[in-house]
Amino acid sequence: MASAYKRGNKWRAQFELSTGRKTRDGFKTKREALAWAVEAEKLDKERLSDEIPDRPFSEALERYRDTVSVTKRGQKFEIRRIDRWLGNGADDTDPLCFISLQNLQAKHFAEWRDRRLQQVAVGTVLREWNVLSAICSACSKEWGWLKDNPMSKVKRPAEPEARTRRLLPGEFEQLMIATQYDIDTPPESKSERIGAAIVFAIETAMRAGEICGITWEDVDLTKRTVYLPKTKNGNPRTVPLSKTAVKVLEQLKTLEDCKRKAFNLKSDSLDVNFRKIRNKCLIDDLHFHDLRREALTRLATKVDVLNLAKISGHTDLRILQRVYYAPDMGDIALMLD
Repeated sequence: MASAYKRGNKWRAQFELSTGRKTRDGFKTKREALAWAVEAEKLDKERLSDEIPDRPFSEALERYRDTVSVTKRGQKFEIRRIDRWLGNGADDTDPLCFISLQNLQAKHFAEWRDRRLQQVAVGTVLREWNVLSAICSACSKEWGWLKDNPMSKVKRPAEPEARTRRLLPGEFEQLMIATQYDIDTPPESKSERIGAAIVFAIETAMRAGEICGITWEDVDLTKRTVYLPKTKNGNPRTVPLSKTAVKVLEQLKTLEDCKRKAFNLKSDSLDVNFRKIRNKCLIDDLHFHDLRREALTRLATKVDVLNLAKISGHTDLRILQRVYYAPDMGDIALMLD
């Protein structure tokens, strides 16, 4: 049975687990301690039971957010998305949240899919689909809150066509003029720093977050490499640097505010400011991430596909080919002569 008692100026909660007694310290009030103990005791009983608990799906969202999402590198997107479904923001609570786990069926997710496809792009629906499916899997495989994953019975939206956007003739020059970046001069202003990041992205095929995360201890200008201990797929990688990329870093190294982080930029700030500069240039539909495609397509003329994958960090060559390699077939035709 759940109970709580005071230890100094804090409260300790305890309850009996199926495997023994469980305690936790540090609660500010008795009410908080008891609430935790009651909920933890309930979870333990549900884990041992074959019955689906009478809980709304919103509690599954909250549990996943608080115990799983917070451990992920991509937690920011997941937590923001789950909070939006829960109505913790400007949006209304999603109807899925009110359905009891005992009544949750594939049709509810089919209705969610159709509803979201009318509101956002297919790519957004697919990213949200992955989060919801992971939550349902945790409910069925780990928590005993569902018999199976109901989303496995629902038709997943077809993948959208991969982006093929690259820099058009003159766009790079426009961006450099707008940022006032000169590779021979240390980029002191934020606008110039964005220009430096643009050049560096085209030379290295690194993501915005990877560029913003570069610290000098991971840079070897002698070997012309940057070591990335944390990347999107969780695997570290070492990126080779062109002479131009080295020159960008050498200018940054002279700046006082870039003593720890090479660019001293946050990825959100880089994205926002890049869009402002793009709009100022009247450039349509160009994302900072498109520079990665530009870079890899250029690099493909210099290195073989396996080294290209090593540079980009792709473990699946199909994704590299489908999403990030966008050659001009006119250029390919010239290579045939």
